[in-house]
Amino acid sequence: MPKVRTNRTRYPQGWELIEPTLRDLDMKMREAENESHEGKRKCEALWPIFKISHQKTRYIYDLYYRRKAISKELFEFCLDQGYADKSLIAKWKKAGYEKLCCLRCIQPRDHNFNTTCVCRVPKHLREEKVIECVHCGCRGCASGD
Repeated sequence: MPKVRTNRTRYPQGWELIEPTLRDLDMKMREAENESHEGKRKCEALWPIFKISHQKTRYIYDLYYRRKAISKELFEFCLDQGYADKSLIAKWKKAGYEKLCCLRCIQPRDHNFNTTCVCRVPKHLREEKVIECVHCGCRGCASGD
């Protein structure tokens, strides 16, 4: 006889402190997903989704690494349940990637001349015009800014 699966998830201690913020960000994510794409380029329709995903990941990262407000068990639970992006947090821990907006900005295969995204160029090396990343809408995530 097969095992019966239940949807009961055991939440670690401290979950009740971060749950309201994560629920609010989930509601914003649903609104962004259901928002009209009329008059936008194909890539621009995804920018709000990338932004909210970045906010959730940064929130959990800051709670664990900077403020030390949550336990390791709760942090790993959030990563396992998909509330935060493991790979993005791994990059944020490395020097030079502390403000990285998304992983697509550092993948050379997605850009011309096999380089990184234009948002990774420090502001003092850019021209005066405003630059937006094609993938996520970022206006600059270089750590040297």
